[in-house]
Amino acid sequence: MTARIEELGVELSGGVELSGAVEPELHACQVELISDVCEDVGEAIAALRSLRRMVLATGAGLLGSGTHPAAAEGDAAITDKERYERIRFLLGDAAVTPVAGLHVHVGMPDARTAIATFNGLREHLPLLQVLAANSPFRHGRDTGLASAREVSLRAWPRSGVPRALRDYEDFRGLARLLTRAGGVEDYTWFWWKLRPHPRLGTVEVRALDVQASLRDTAALVALVHCLARAAAQRRVQRPSPPELIEEGLFRAARFGVAAELPDGEGKLHPAAAVLEAALEAAEPHAAELGCVEQLGWVGELFAQGGGARRQRRVHEIAGMDALLRELIAVTADGGDAAISR
Repeated sequence: MTARIEELGVELSGGVELSGAVEPELHACQVELISDVCEDVGEAIAALRSLRRMVLATGAGLLGSGTHPAAAEGDAAITDKERYERIRFLLGDAAVTPVAGLHVHVGMPDARTAIATFNGLREHLPLLQVLAANSPFRHGRDTGLASAREVSLRAWPRSGVPRALRDYEDFRGLARLLTRAGGVEDYTWFWWKLRPHPRLGTVEVRALDVQASLRDTAALVALVHCLARAAAQRRVQRPSPPELIEEGLFRAARFGVAAELPDGEGKLHPAAAVLEAALEAAEPHAAELGCVEQLGWVGELFAQGGGARRQRRVHEIAGMDALLRELIAVTADGGDAAISR
């Protein structure tokens, strides 16, 4: 965990044209892989695969998990960058544990559509957390959680689920209020699970643990893309309060695929039933968005228990060293040599 991106010793791009960029993250042992704008899920996964390979070519190792399973608390240095030093100052020890997320941006044609999509995707955040939970271990021990990343981030300010928004002006007013109260520059200092991103023209889902498997990544991106299209076309009549979604997110982080999630009335339903309803909403859009195959992998991901169950299975059989080797190997090869575009 003490390695730093600037110590790789090789120019990351290597003179090769890539569909994206590799940037430092908050902790010096992490890298952020940023794809260019992609037309569909297959293009995004191909870009991510090429970015991973480029980092691996430097001799560095990559480990795709929401938290490093074995690193000791306080083992990770903060990247020497003004923004990250400021985050460390503002958060104190809340920033001590590195966490790694999969952020999915969906392009929006206009502000009205962005707010409708934001409000609709809010309702699906607990289910998305169930599917993406991939961090049961932290500081060398089993936390009892499916996503220790989610629980770690609860110590950060402006990191939860915002209320539903009336319109874009409502978002601007809320952003002005929070930036003033938080003493920060703009909305990019909001670590919400979901946020409009007007600077990029997207709505950004931030509630997902990073995945070792590119197949799992493709499934999650396909589901987000399809649910975003569905949300853009159907206004939420009775948005759930933030407290209810937060309850669902904690249940998802605690129990993973075994979670029961609350509906808008607070009644609990098995995650399998919630997934069935979400897929019913998503599937009519998959063909148009070019992700029928990848959306079909969502059920497989759920049936296997997601990354959290896989990590526990390896650890139970062979211990922590074997788990680390497995995560590094799967992250390196994508977990499937035949990811389809």
